[in-house]
Amino acid sequence: MSNRRDFIVKFGLGASTLAVANAWAQPTALAETDTQANALGYKVDTARVDATKFPKHSVAQKCNNCALYQGKATDAVAGCPLFPRKLVAGKGWCNAWAVKA
Repeated sequence: MSNRRDFIVKFGLGASTLAVANAWAQPTALAETDTQANALGYKVDTARVDATKFPKHSVAQKCNNCALYQGKATDAVAGCPLFPRKLVAGKGWCNAWAVKA
């Protein structure tokens, strides 16, 4: 029975350690070379988007006025559900841009 008790205690300690480590992990800036970012055509500056590759893009479209942007419009960087644990540039853009309601 002590083996079972030891297992439960060790498992609980391991799980809580992992939870704390994940909570303390700081998000990092999203790089244009990131696989997901590259697939969505993410650019740190909306003015640098390739117009021939993304003809529906407009310079007025920025991450900070996208429905997916998880910060205030005045924030320089914020989270985006498309890029977990990454921060997108407020002046950035990707092909998933959607008008904010």
